[in-house]
Amino acid sequence: MLFLVLTALWALATQALAKTVNRSALLPFPNKPRVFILSDISNEPDDQQSLTRYLLYANQFQTEGIVAVTSTWLRDEVHPEDMLSVIDAYGNVTDNLNQHAPLDAPYPSGDHIRSLLRKGAETYGMTAVGKNVTLSDGGKLLLERLQDPSDEPLWVTAWGGTNVLAHVLYRIHDTYSAEDAAVLRSKLRVYAVSDQDDTGAWIRQQWPDIFYISSTHGWNQYGLAAWIGISGERYYGVDIGGPDFSKVSHSWLRNNIQIGPYGKTAYPDYKFIMEGDTPTFLYLVQNGLGVREYPQYGSWGGRYDRVNPSTVLDFRHYSDSADRVVGVNNQTYTSSAASIWRWRDAFQNDFAARMQWSLPLNISKANHHPVIALNGSTGLAPLDLTVSVGSTVTLDARGTSDPDNDGLTFRWFQYKEPGTNDWNVDGKVPALNVSTSSGGRLAKVDIPAEDESCNGEGFNPSGCWLLHLILEVTDNGYHPLTSYRRILLQTVSS
Repeated sequence: MLFLVLTALWALATQALAKTVNRSALLPFPNKPRVFILSDISNEPDDQQSLTRYLLYANQFQTEGIVAVTSTWLRDEVHPEDMLSVIDAYGNVTDNLNQHAPLDAPYPSGDHIRSLLRKGAETYGMTAVGKNVTLSDGGKLLLERLQDPSDEPLWVTAWGGTNVLAHVLYRIHDTYSAEDAAVLRSKLRVYAVSDQDDTGAWIRQQWPDIFYISSTHGWNQYGLAAWIGISGERYYGVDIGGPDFSKVSHSWLRNNIQIGPYGKTAYPDYKFIMEGDTPTFLYLVQNGLGVREYPQYGSWGGRYDRVNPSTVLDFRHYSDSADRVVGVNNQTYTSSAASIWRWRDAFQNDFAARMQWSLPLNISKANHHPVIALNGSTGLAPLDLTVSVGSTVTLDARGTSDPDNDGLTFRWFQYKEPGTNDWNVDGKVPALNVSTSSGGRLAKVDIPAEDESCNGEGFNPSGCWLLHLILEVTDNGYHPLTSYRRILLQTVSS
């Protein structure tokens, strides 16, 4: 009997040892974007869903505030208590999550996240803005964060109305010199899920210099917005058959997300579409694809171009741009929603893998991201190369590794859309010819000749094109995970 007990204990110990994660081998996050969330949680379940997902990425971000706000759908009340229930559930699994976090980027505690929670004004839109209107607790925290001496931009992700932001900007305009007010505004980066009250358009009209990503369309015409690419093709009747709807279905979410002590407790069923607000922070996820200061480059959160590219006016409103994508049905779709749904398989697998991290190690099916090494460099920043027209460039990803020793698939593809604002992308952007060897780890890229690469239509003074190449590396673990590196090829005349 003693022998059997000892054998069982040894088996458990061996299993625990086998499950140990080498955190030093995980992808590091040396620079975390500062994030401030405005959410009209409780008008429907999708804000709660988005907060549940956001907290699974909380080790990638420096969360500066989470404020319950109003919107056109929730005009005179706010519900921070519904945020608390999600944060409480998150706090119960942070120890599990931290077993899968890199050493330099642990998950913040539930207590810390809870300390960032505030209430916004309990009134609609512009009625919360004015000289004699008391600044809400959420507004006070936002103003404090903007006044922080940090040089890092503050990303305000608006999942509901923006009257908290509008009131803070009004207060800054009213109490600071024009020069100092402009300095504070220069720290702002706003990503709003369309306009959900009457303050968004007012902000952009009053201060066009604010970096502001938002879909613009007729009021409540959300089917025209890029963010519906997260899951809304059937509800809005857009690009049906292109995205894989199974990955956002109730059954997939039930089997892969609504599991364990966190997913079962925190993640509700959707009512209209899943997580309409999530693109605001998918845009910021550190995976090597997006470049935060360049919305036109594209990321999991979509792709956006300046509404007014004037060199005279400092107008920094970015709105929807279209990607041309082949869907799962092998038909080609051109839409702004496609700039998000094209990545759906990757970002849903990523979500499911992180939910596995919330489980105890001995029962989780944990997977971890490939770490790309490209031409001797690791990290997430784009690889910038100046290349002569007509030359051949060698790209070497043989140093790429996987923390779990999973098999890896390498895919190199040209992302043409970021290179132009022309609708006819294929007819405008010069094509790269890519050949691979060593199981896809080595790539040779033929740069187009001078008459194509430097035809005067590239977006720089030389008239030579900046071409975007993406390396996508996916493992074969449970819920396969994908990492990226963007290669920026600036062509120059020979």
